[in-house]
Amino acid sequence: MTIDLQYLPSLEYFCAILKHETVAIEAHEYFEKQSYRNRCIIQTTNKVDSLTIPVKNGNKKVLIRDLQIDYHQDWTRRHWGAIHSAYGKSPFFEYYGEYFKKILDKKPDFLFDINLELLTICLKLLRLEKNIIFTENYQKTVENDFRGLIHPKTPFSENNLYKPLEYRQNFGNEFVPNLSILDLLFCQGNQALSILKGSAVIEQIN
Repeated sequence: MTIDLQYLPSLEYFCAILKHETVAIEAHEYFEKQSYRNRCIIQTTNKVDSLTIPVKNGNKKVLIRDLQIDYHQDWTRRHWGAIHSAYGKSPFFEYYGEYFKKILDKKPDFLFDINLELLTICLKLLRLEKNIIFTENYQKTVENDFRGLIHPKTPFSENNLYKPLEYRQNFGNEFVPNLSILDLLFCQGNQALSILKGSAVIEQIN
């Protein structure tokens, strides 16, 4: 499969890669604004919150591997503050939280690099082994093409990759589906992978 690299991806994203041994990350596309490439969704006390990494020249045609993060805004402190506020008291935060804080504190120059590091630690914590490779050039058509499929403007129900299996969350009585993988990891810990497997639609696109 081939998929774009996203920031602390959603459960739908992980359901998409679940059944593929080799995951090809698209490394030669142009950055797309208002996508999940630099945005994730978490659940806070009163609402669902969107965390966005500010980037330099996001309005221009920049290759994803060349896109630099803008640290003029103190976004790492804001993101970590929101994550800590949302999940600090969740059952598995004390076990997993520091992994994510260390990556944010490193302040990598490029969006691609921080997203890749975060994806790698998420797969490790899920105990999900994948052969991660990178595209060598941009091809308009590829087999098992998931690029651009998982998008803020596309309801997950349309893609038929993820069918929510409810689990206990931190806030509210109503289950909120398809949040960042952080929500599942911090709330369910070592049960996260089995919940993902239970949420993944068996028949996916080819």
